[in-house]
Order: sequence, then C-alpha cells, then structure tokens
Amino acid sequence: MALSKEVRKLAAKWQRGDFPKHLEWIELDRVRGWSGQRTDFNFPIVAICGENGAGKSTIIQAVASIYESTTAEKYFASTFFPDTAWDSLTGVVIKASVKEGQNSTEVSVRKPTTRWRGNDTRRKRPVIYLDLRRIQPISARTGYARLAKSALNEASSTDFATDSLQRLSSIIGKSYASARQATTNLDQTRNVPVVSHDGTEYSGFHQGAGEATVADLISIDIPQYSIVLVDEIETSLHPRAQRRLIRDLAEISRIKLVQFVITTHSPYVLEELPASARVYVFKNGAEKCVVPGVSAQFALSKMDEEIHPEIDVYVEDNTATILIEEIMARKSLGNLSRCLISPFGAASVGKSLGQMVEGNRFSRPTVVILDADQDPAPGCMILPGEDAPERQLFEDLQQIAWQGISPLINRSHSDFVSAAENALTLPDHHEWIKSVADRITIGTEELWRAMCRVWLDSSADETVGDDIIERIDDLLNSDIQEA
Repeated sequence: MALSKEVRKLAAKWQRGDFPKHLEWIELDRVRGWSGQRTDFNFPIVAICGENGAGKSTIIQAVASIYESTTAEKYFASTFFPDTAWDSLTGVVIKASVKEGQNSTEVSVRKPTTRWRGNDTRRKRPVIYLDLRRIQPISARTGYARLAKSALNEASSTDFATDSLQRLSSIIGKSYASARQATTNLDQTRNVPVVSHDGTEYSGFHQGAGEATVADLISIDIPQYSIVLVDEIETSLHPRAQRRLIRDLAEISRIKLVQFVITTHSPYVLEELPASARVYVFKNGAEKCVVPGVSAQFALSKMDEEIHPEIDVYVEDNTATILIEEIMARKSLGNLSRCLISPFGAASVGKSLGQMVEGNRFSRPTVVILDADQDPAPGCMILPGEDAPERQLFEDLQQIAWQGISPLINRSHSDFVSAAENALTLPDHHEWIKSVADRITIGTEELWRAMCRVWLDSSADETVGDDIIERIDDLLNSDIQEA
C-alpha cells in the first residue's frame, strides 16, 4: 500500500536529518523477561506490535523513564517497575542512546539493589505518556461520576483552535461546529470534552469511546521536540479513523519535530507507516525477540494464527509466497497445509530471522527463504532461480513465447502477450505483475499463480525447489521438535 502524503513528507524531512532530538534505541535488562534486547527507533513515528504480554508496553514505559520530563507530569522507572509483595527487582538496567543535535550520548537508569540510580543525570525533554486509562468512558474515570449531575454548571472552558477542530473532524469523519474542554463548578481539575455536531451539543458522557478519546488527544498541547508515547493507539477507533490519526500524527511530527512511539495490534496503523517504522516484539519461550522492519502482513499473521502449522516458512513478499505454494503443491502437497508461509518484507528482515534460525532461537521449526537476487546469508535458504522471482519467470516465459498461460486465465493469447511485453519495459520489476493484470482485467494473484504453474511445467528444471522441499520434510519428520 502506498504511503500517504503526510507520511511521505515526514519521511523526506527525516532523511534530511532535521530532527535535533531523537531517542535512537533502548535496551532493557532483567525486567519483565527482558535480557538486554535492543529496540531501535529508525523513524519519527515507530509502531511496536506484537501479542499481548510480548513487552510492548514495557518498552514505552522504559522510554518514559529514560528522560527527565519538562512537562507538568513526571515519570520514573520506580513508578512503572515497582517492588511489590510478589516482585522484587534487582540488577535492572534501562540503557538508551539519546541524540541531541549531532551528538549521541548513551544514558541509563538502573536498580542494582534496592534503589534506582541515574535519575539525577537524565537528559531533559518534554515527555507525554498516554496509557490505556485514556480509553475509559468518562463516567468510569476516577472522580468523574460525580460530575454527571444536572444541578452543576459549567465553570470554565477552552475552545479548540480552528486547526484542532478541523483535525477532530477529519479523524472521526464528522463535521463538528465546535469543540471545547470544559470544567464544572464542582471540580475545575477534571476536563470534559464537549462537541457540537448537526446542531446538537453533547459532552463526553454521551460521546462514543473513540470520539472522546480523539477529542482528549487533540486537546493536548504537544510541545516542540517532545517525545509522545501512546499505548494501543487504535483502541475504540474504526479503520478509517486509525489511518487518519496516523496521518495527523505525521503532520504534528513533521511540523513540531516530535517523536512518537506507539504500540498497536492494528494492520491499518502498520500499513500507514514505512517498514523502518515497524517493530515486531514476541516471546520465544522465555526469551524476548525484537524484529525491526517487518511487513504489516508478517505482523498480522504472527498475531492472528487461526491454523496450527508445524513449521513457519518466511519469504520476502506475496509473490514469493505463491511461488513456494505452487512448488510445494507440485512436489509435497501433503505438507503444504502443515506450513504457515508468511511474507516478512525487506530482505534485511529475512536476514535477521535467518540469524535467529542459525542460533536456534525459534520455538518451532522455521525456514527463512530470500529471493534469488540476494546473496546467501546465515540461516537462510534461497528461492529457486538466479534473480528476483518476477524477473526470473517473466524472462523464462518470454523464451517460450508465453505459451500455456492464456488458457489458465481465460484471456486471449495476443492480449496477454501485449500486456506482458509492455510490462517488461517498466524499470521496476515489482510493477510487472500488476501492470499485466490491470491491462487484461484480472486479479494479480490469479495471474501470478498461473504464471508460476506454467513456469514449473515448461521452463523450470525438474529439481527446482528440491532443497527447500527436503529441508521442510526433514523438519516435519524429525523425531525431536521443540514444542
């Protein structure tokens, strides 16, 4: 999916190096199962995804702890990671790299025994931390139920500025005539959002959860150069609102040079961001694993496994997925349903996964396959051929005059050939399949699957993919597999 205008403009500013304050990475050790793993922040907005309990919230709490906030609310590691009747933390280290101007400085807060150290040497920066308390209905928030009395009067209010009102309308998808944060004469410390829409004014007590959440978020005055941390940013928002919210954050980030670190389970949020902005966190037995640069599809498949495969097979993209499926359907059909084939995105992600395979760090058998235009890498296998799958198949099928494809897709041979030859003139091979599909009005997956089948029948060597099939067979038939 193409990035939005707002995210593209943010990416351009980021590439120019225009962010004078930036948290570059953070490491956590001996807290909530973390043992020194690092999370990198390679974009002004970074979305951390993963299953419940993987450690997403722990990361943003650690980020809040590493700075001395210049905002009214202060954050300390002792607040987020307390000793309790059941937990006693010792040897904890939260280490980070803080960039200020052209300089990067390594900082830390730590708890070697009974007391936290390092708070007095923290770098100063505005920090805003929004946890899941923000999504509670107004009436359920501490101290708010007593405000729901008709005898009370509004004591004061702060109207949304014109641009803030427009942002609220854009994200929710409703045209608001006005919006404000108001207090009552009973308690002037607790704000209630009040909006006007279609001639009706109503408060947060009668707003939808998403509507009230976004109104509260937009009412926050985010300082320049700040770092904003939001847990489960998509909660209570429908998909279009989630997309609009990320675009809104991209504008804030670009204009005010603000860094956002958010957690999410939403593919809609992930799709709005470039690969460098996505981080997947998961538990592999007792160990935490952090994989940067994942595709939205990879993250979703890891968080939503409805089937119960015995082997994970990771490939670069959907093109490689279909090719592997067709090879397995031809040579090892019975094992295809026992495998979960997932695209991981950039080749760098695959190489990171390969390192984990090499170190036996996955809890169940795993095969990582890079496209054939990549160099060999530890723990990785290579897709059949000598080039990217699109180039390999298009060029091989051109050599046999594109014979055999048209009957499988119910299109004329001449129309297909014309579209295929035209696609070969495009410089980006990733566009070839879509170009042909659009010209002859067919789904890209249907077209590519047909091309894979003809290639396997008419162009590929009989031994194509045998090394991958054998590896999967060996893993499935092994007497010793990790649970």
